Amino acid sequence: MTVAASRGPVLRKEVRSKVTGTADYVDDVKFPGMLHAITVRTTIPRGRIVDVTYQEGVPWHEFTIVTAADIPGKNVVSLIVDDQPYLSSGDVNHAYEPILLLAHPNRYILEKARSLVHFTYENLPPVFDLEESLKAETVIWGRDNIIKSYLMEKGDVDAVWSQAAHIVEGEYATGAQEQLYIEPNGMVAVANAEDGVTVWGSMQCPYYVHKALVALFGLPPEKIRVIQQETGGAFGGKEEYPSMIAGHAALLAWKSGCPVKLIYDREEDMAATTKRHPSRTRHKTAVAADGKLLAMDIDFAIDGGAYATLSAVVLSRGTIHAAGPYKCDNVRVSSKAVATNTPPHGAFRGFGAPQSLFALERHMDKVARAVHLPPEELRRRNFLHTGDKTSTGQTIRQPLDLAGLQERALQHADYHRKQQEFAASNGGCKIKRGVGFASFLHGAGFTGSGERYLQSVVELEATAEGTVRVLCSMTEMGQGTNTVLTEIVAQTMGIPYEKVEILRPDTSLVPNSGPTVASRTSMIIGKLLQRAALQLKETLASRELVSYPVRVRTQYEEPPGIHWDDQKYQGDAYGAYSWATYVAEVSVDTSTGELSVDDFVALQEVGHVLHPILAAGQIEGGVLQGIGLAIYEKVVWKQGAMANNRMTNYIIPTTSDTPPIRVFFEEVPYEHGALGAKGIGELPMDGPAPAIANAIENALGIPFNSVPIMAEDVLAALGAFRQMGKVA
Repeated sequence: MTVAASRGPVLRKEVRSKVTGTADYVDDVKFPGMLHAITVRTTIPRGRIVDVTYQEGVPWHEFTIVTAADIPGKNVVSLIVDDQPYLSSGDVNHAYEPILLLAHPNRYILEKARSLVHFTYENLPPVFDLEESLKAETVIWGRDNIIKSYLMEKGDVDAVWSQAAHIVEGEYATGAQEQLYIEPNGMVAVANAEDGVTVWGSMQCPYYVHKALVALFGLPPEKIRVIQQETGGAFGGKEEYPSMIAGHAALLAWKSGCPVKLIYDREEDMAATTKRHPSRTRHKTAVAADGKLLAMDIDFAIDGGAYATLSAVVLSRGTIHAAGPYKCDNVRVSSKAVATNTPPHGAFRGFGAPQSLFALERHMDKVARAVHLPPEELRRRNFLHTGDKTSTGQTIRQPLDLAGLQERALQHADYHRKQQEFAASNGGCKIKRGVGFASFLHGAGFTGSGERYLQSVVELEATAEGTVRVLCSMTEMGQGTNTVLTEIVAQTMGIPYEKVEILRPDTSLVPNSGPTVASRTSMIIGKLLQRAALQLKETLASRELVSYPVRVRTQYEEPPGIHWDDQKYQGDAYGAYSWATYVAEVSVDTSTGELSVDDFVALQEVGHVLHPILAAGQIEGGVLQGIGLAIYEKVVWKQGAMANNRMTNYIIPTTSDTPPIRVFFEEVPYEHGALGAKGIGELPMDGPAPAIANAIENALGIPFNSVPIMAEDVLAALGAFRQMGKVA
């Protein structure tokens, strides 16, 4: 089925408010007597603060100043590992470490005040490089700089090498990537000892912020209220970091007794907040003479930055996806997240899978050349089928035809004809053209026992006015949450879509449905709402006299047959996987090194497609971000700080750089997903970079094993190629 299939998609719930400009974003929130705020940060990557001075030039007595000494509870951002302070009390571990906070009624005096705060440091040796951190010659975190490690094993890898007809090795890398949402981070806070703390902000996960503020202030949960404002994009960048900004705004409000607004400008947002983890992956693969995979030995490492944040779960997903959609009886994935003296890295759409899948799909092309098979044939011989076991030992129970999916994607792209045409025409041409593809998977929902641990809750409420209200903490950030969840309830109950309302996420009003991450919204929370809708429908139908409002509540229950062993890292890693093959066509200008993606085909199986237009938009947006990761978006580091933290020098693809993105869906409904749906949001981030890198190698005959691939990288590779007497 293509996205052109005729099914009447409903209008987005928030379309009118956004189009008319009445939607309230965090910077629209105003209170009488409100102060504006700013964060004062360190200027060195590692050391200790010896002294702080406030130089003359502003009326310091008018400012509210907050330091670590003003924190009433724990000076730590409560998440997974409690290691990151809200404000440094002495130690400095990255170049944007927050030291103190300033608030003033006049927002324009704050920048001058920040420049007049001077720190005296005792400098310590920093570590910026992932490989240097792994050596642990300079310890900056724990005992050995290892934030988290996993060992995932299946079969006996070491017993297989002597049986292999081919042993193929390769090393691959991905760089940091900035989420670059349209709306920067921001929070507004009101706080006092009597009423507690209330924050309004741009965020993905209100209950993450709630948990963090409870610890920061040492208050009971009912004294903390977190309200999501309209959120202008997130992509993971507003998953855990808003807890930091909310805490800063609330601390200033607590001390000043006034409402406080803290909004980052673009430069601070890009420099100080989290990014995609840089990665390095090494593959060693044993292959039989017929191309069958015998063993996969994978060493996967990511750079976590100065604090743990979400590195453990990013590493987890990257580890589980490292062996891809392939059947192999012997797999070992050894993985580590290591600390460096850069600002902490965190969540970004794909959550570790784009890093490890880039390495895998580049390596599969290398294996194909080694065994003298076309890349599509090598994959076809090794694809998982229904009844096979993944690298974690999970049995594939759903119908699965990856070979058919791949072949249909190649047909849509006219892959075989283009390969022949480009091979014949590239000789002697300045503009070389190539085509490449990647086949991959993405697990939907939290990994392993994650959903069982979360125990997510949703509620529905029928009102006397004939409407049904959805109460859950899943956030709308442009991806269509409000629309899809409302649509699920309306379809299940058989009522008009317009009769279903969805409440703004507010921790004082809605239950904890878990975070809006991990491609879990439609599949997991949508299924909970589907169950609640059936229950509410039955309840209303069974009563002659109804006393309104009528509220029902459902909580997550693990599907039968699911088992995950957290210690062995084996079993059912996800309730379901989504599957895809993406095909990229590229042009390379050999005189300038300029790269362009000229055509892109994205074919995926994501269960039942709930809203074809929104689904296609999710794929197109993910593909474009993947194109950015592949050939545009390079974070330039200087002494552990982002040197190109402006939209003039951190380049993302624009509409003029966007190729035709042709989106196709195969539908295999998943019985435990809402109306048969599986996860969709993260999948399209995984495939573009390896498909594009494979296409560039097809065009030039030169491998590029790290992204982003910039024009200067192409020119350097061409120069080296020519020095060897070869012609690209």
